Amino acid sequence: MNQLGKFLIIFGIGLIGLGIILTLTGKMPFLNKIGRLPGDIIIRRENFTFYFPLTTCLLISLALYIIFNLLRR
Repeated sequence: MNQLGKFLIIFGIGLIGLGIILTLTGKMPFLNKIGRLPGDIIIRRENFTFYFPLTTCLLISLALYIIFNLLRR
């Protein structure tokens, strides 16, 4: 139960941080570019649009990897 309690506290802090980031996104112009980075794949045709945020996924994955490694120590 001790592990679950720690996990829930960390998860809650993460949700609060995410909420703050989402609230401030409109006030910070550099955060509006997330999802439209160089390397994100966009294919537009007449009746079709395919969007795959490759670079954004890699950056989010790297950030989460660093965060979880710091929390594990």
